[in-house]
Amino acid sequence: MISGWKAATAATVALATASLGALSTGQAQADATTLRFAIFTPDREQTFQTVMKPFAEAVNEALPGTVRIELYPNGALGRNPVQQAQMVLDGVADIAWTIASYTPGRFHENEVFELPGLFADMSEGTLVFTRLVMDGKIAGYEDFVPIGTFTTAPYSVHTNGTVRRLDDLDGRTIRSASAIEGETLQRFGAVPIGMPVTEVAEAISRRTIDGTTLHPSPLFDFGVERVTSTHYFMPLGLVPLAILMNRKRFEALPAEAQEAILAHSGMWTAERFNEHIGIYNESLVEKLVTDPRHEVLYPSDAELARMQVVYDEVIAEWAAKSPRNAELLEIVRAEIAAVRAGN
Repeated sequence: MISGWKAATAATVALATASLGALSTGQAQADATTLRFAIFTPDREQTFQTVMKPFAEAVNEALPGTVRIELYPNGALGRNPVQQAQMVLDGVADIAWTIASYTPGRFHENEVFELPGLFADMSEGTLVFTRLVMDGKIAGYEDFVPIGTFTTAPYSVHTNGTVRRLDDLDGRTIRSASAIEGETLQRFGAVPIGMPVTEVAEAISRRTIDGTTLHPSPLFDFGVERVTSTHYFMPLGLVPLAILMNRKRFEALPAEAQEAILAHSGMWTAERFNEHIGIYNESLVEKLVTDPRHEVLYPSDAELARMQVVYDEVIAEWAAKSPRNAELLEIVRAEIAAVRAGN
């Protein structure tokens, strides 16, 4: 009897302890400061899976009961890509995934990264962009804490079979991702049209446009590969991307929460982005190459030479617009040289 009573008592104590533990955990989670992370892109998108979600999980794990980042993918807090930075400033979200070129004027110094022919690849662009933003050398981020700063791979042209060489751009209606990219395409005879990536597949399907500029990841993530058949890998400029947090919201957090967020920001997110999105992009290009429904084409040496002449003109004209533009170009070129030298 005594033995059975002890066993029953032990089981009761264990159950009570577990219940108290669950209540404590639940109370800690309830007491935690919640940060809303707005993501207008799908939850299947690779940057969400390999950078945004791991960032939130790492911070949440580091600070149970202090702060909790809640993810809102698929545009749950707002679907318009143009409004993401403003949503952070207005308090609709505390953190958001933004494409700077969609908000011209707010991040105007990012234009230097969109110049054609400057960067060799995505990895180089992301490292240079992250270093310069972290060092405060790129203006526009004063009201934000940059959680992650990245660039895409060089954009290329994807159409419904109409562009197989440089001369084929003449007269073609091509969606462009930025003003500089549009100006560059226009010099090759194309008719550039600005449009969020979320609208591109439908526009090509309806023949509203002939094609779009994109880098490999969103080509598949947004279903554009289903409505395009020809992929002309002319190396255009990059597009800066960023995960941004409201600075006032950040500064109101406890010191340990600020430290945990910063520990998983900057180079932490940049390295994950370069590794995972780099591998993903390579796999997607290979998928296009091996799919008989798609045609992958690269410029000839003669075409590359013609492109570079135009690229140099675009860069020189942009630098001549203001002393600050010229200064930014020098800063970026110096950082590119440092990255290429292994520094």
